Amino acid sequence: MHAYRTHTCGALRASDAGATVRLSGWVHRKRDHGGLLFLDLRDHYGLTQCVVAQGSPVFEAADRLRAESVVTVTGEVVNREPGTVNAKLPTGEVELRVRELTLQSAAEVLPFQVAGEQEAPEEMRLRYRFLDLRRERLQRNMILRAQIIQDIRERMIATGFNEFQTPILTVSSPEGARDFLVPARLHPGKFYALPQAPQQYKQLTMVAGFDRYFQIAPCFRDEAGRADRTLMFYQLDVEMSFVTQEDVFTTMEPVIRGTFERFAEGRHVDAGPWIRIPYAKAMLDYGSDKPDLRNPLVIRDVTEQFAGSGFGLFSKIAASGGVVRAIPAPGAGANPRSFFDKMNEWAREQGAGGLGYITFDAEGPKGPIARNLEADRAEAIRAACGVGPGDAVFFAAGKAADAAKLAGQARLKLGTDLGLTEKAGFRFCWITDFPFYELNEETGQVDFSHNPFSMPQGEMAALEGQDPLTIGAYQYDVVCNGYEMASGAIRNHKAEIMVKAFGIAGYPPQAVEDRFGGMLNAFRYGAPPHGGMAAGIDRIVMLLAEEPNLREVNLFPMNQQGEELMMGSPSPVEEARTRELHIRTVLPPAKPSAEKPAPKDAPQGAVPAKTP
Repeated sequence: MHAYRTHTCGALRASDAGATVRLSGWVHRKRDHGGLLFLDLRDHYGLTQCVVAQGSPVFEAADRLRAESVVTVTGEVVNREPGTVNAKLPTGEVELRVRELTLQSAAEVLPFQVAGEQEAPEEMRLRYRFLDLRRERLQRNMILRAQIIQDIRERMIATGFNEFQTPILTVSSPEGARDFLVPARLHPGKFYALPQAPQQYKQLTMVAGFDRYFQIAPCFRDEAGRADRTLMFYQLDVEMSFVTQEDVFTTMEPVIRGTFERFAEGRHVDAGPWIRIPYAKAMLDYGSDKPDLRNPLVIRDVTEQFAGSGFGLFSKIAASGGVVRAIPAPGAGANPRSFFDKMNEWAREQGAGGLGYITFDAEGPKGPIARNLEADRAEAIRAACGVGPGDAVFFAAGKAADAAKLAGQARLKLGTDLGLTEKAGFRFCWITDFPFYELNEETGQVDFSHNPFSMPQGEMAALEGQDPLTIGAYQYDVVCNGYEMASGAIRNHKAEIMVKAFGIAGYPPQAVEDRFGGMLNAFRYGAPPHGGMAAGIDRIVMLLAEEPNLREVNLFPMNQQGEELMMGSPSPVEEARTRELHIRTVLPPAKPSAEKPAPKDAPQGAVPAKTP
């Protein structure tokens, strides 16, 4: 008999009754039923109920076991009594009568329970991630992740792509976030960068004559952590030669859709072709370039209806170049006044001045705005929003960007609060025609808005003859349920256009040569038109697993401060090591200690006395 197991803890069935078997695993639960001790033994494959009778030579050892101790048990498989069969377990028809028990590894008192659904603070879960990962939900998520990656890889190969690996130590690149830098010991004063994406290398792979490339690529971005973004992530990286934007869509859409269909478990997945929404229309209709299409609400522009109207506030906003956006709220008109007051309070919490509204009933429009608005204008708003009696319309007004943002947030909130947003299923769209440039609010200078290596629409003629802020780009995103799931572009493959494009963004020709000389040089020796995209593996798994953040679908994630608590990274290193790397650590100055707070009975605004 094998030293540790003849079967896994998920393998035994009624047909095994009478057999002598050996199992190894973790003690999931222990229950004393007066004369009988029940041990639920768990491994990666499942759970088996084991029984130790009082008087058994191993009873005392079994009784001393703590949860999560690792044991090996040997005994006879028996059928459970009819009233004790557990239909929820694949092994629920049988149990193991234990004759031998070996303690392989004793567990200390647990910081939190592995069995059951007991919640634990996230910091504790990350510090003891090896325990957290033993939970059924996390085990399921990690297996799902592995299966999704395998499925994607098989689909890409079947579609004619070859998998290549690009360098991890590379050169710093303007991808929109800070690079992680690695000091080069053999080259004092110089640094490698961990790739934010394999952008340049995958383009150079096309220049080298390989027609279709993909990679499950690790990417690194030194930026603040969020629920849907981490410092390190994996993406399905794709590039293709001699393709148009439409070719990328028709090639990649079936891959992504096929993976979602396989793992959707009955949830709806949009059939193709997915709708294409230009960036400008997405911002107008949904207040976001990442619209959640499970929500049926569509924002309308009603600036014209308020221009020169009797409602002075919105009239002045329209006259000063601002906009007014209307968010329809079907069925909201029947709600009490408190519903509208809460929406107004919510808008203030978002940093807005408020959220105006009009309700409609059989007699016409109602509310503070309606009382000061001409009847024909109110009717035009009602018609534009497609609402009727019992419905309402909310308004966001101000500068175009601010109004779009608030309207988009209000659309999502109303979709949830009014029960309009689908709770299951996956709604996809392509967002297209992104602006090539944008104005940097901090510097006032023209900057790239999305991907600097994209081909501008109109190519050199557009760069030479158009206002940069009016130039579009062959850039596109895949959006699913309000998340940017993939991003891509048709690339610029001409050196002269690349130099000109970077020049408009403030990079002199020599700087472009210094930073992107490898790619520029390659383009001068014949580069094919090419394009591609990158889809976030972590986000795909997060969506299919219906998890709220990426940490639930990564084996050993960091917290939002970029710390891996289990291993203790980042960590200091010895001075001898930094000297070897020719670098010196310069710590920020210590923050001054806070003054003592004023006593509770001090008058408002009083300054606490300073200690001598």
